[in-house]
Amino acid sequence: MSARERVREHLLAHAVRRGDFTLKSGKRSDWFIDSKQTIGAPEVMVDLATLALERIPASVTAIGGLTMGADGLSFVTAAVAATRGRYLRAFSVRKEVKDHGGGGRIAGCLETGDRVVITEDTTSRGTSLLEALRVVREAGATPVMLLALVDRGGTAGRVAADEGLAFEALFSAVDLGFSYDGGL
Repeated sequence: MSARERVREHLLAHAVRRGDFTLKSGKRSDWFIDSKQTIGAPEVMVDLATLALERIPASVTAIGGLTMGADGLSFVTAAVAATRGRYLRAFSVRKEVKDHGGGGRIAGCLETGDRVVITEDTTSRGTSLLEALRVVREAGATPVMLLALVDRGGTAGRVAADEGLAFEALFSAVDLGFSYDGGL
């Protein structure tokens, strides 16, 4: 079985929930995905990072996004990359400016001039990706790609294109057996 098949099976068995849910957008859906159930699972962490690394351009020097959604994918991918001799700085974008210590919205390792992949566990509309993108640009780094574990909404590609960036999802709603509108 391939890494992609193992991660897909894990998502379906452990992260996808069926029922009646209200999404962050306020929209109702008959399915929900808690991608962190797969991102945090040791039996598929390396597979997940491998899938991400296959899509990340060689010129990228940092990976991160809006906390909490981006943290798992970013840090697991950076750790696995390091074991393979590829060094990616990992960081989180805080939801608010920190008013003590070093302050700011960036936590972790991001340097001016870094070429960055902005990550998210699951994206519906791309709003968290966009918020992180703006903060990264303000920090003097250059976003080059948006990357999600799951694209459940089908609009993040357009959002990325509007910003002049590529978007990749390791899995789409369709890959998991759902339509983008949330129905079966």
